[in-house]
Amino acid sequence: MSITITFIDPRGSTVTAKAEPGDSLLRVGQAAGLPLEGTCEGQMACSTCHVIVAAEWFDRLPRAAEEEEDMLDFAAGARRTSRLSCQIELTAEMDGLSVSIPAESSDARRM
Repeated sequence: MSITITFIDPRGSTVTAKAEPGDSLLRVGQAAGLPLEGTCEGQMACSTCHVIVAAEWFDRLPRAAEEEEDMLDFAAGARRTSRLSCQIELTAEMDGLSVSIPAESSDARRM
């Protein structure tokens, strides 16, 4: 079953990506060419893959671990509905998920 994820890039453009259950939101965004760095490879040693989850989706996602919440304190442009995309494993129930990439994000791989 394919999952559709909508990303809103820092310029406000919408990018729709297809994913499969079990994919991480980080990898799906990177495959779509979006500026999500994720340099720590999911080990929560950075906050470079931070996204802002659409308010209507935030409470439907699994709750963030305390360690993730701590890392979000370091994320540039963090909001109440911010999450680390490396920590979101996609499920069929997340079909239609919408997230924004903060304007403060950067991707060192593009420099």
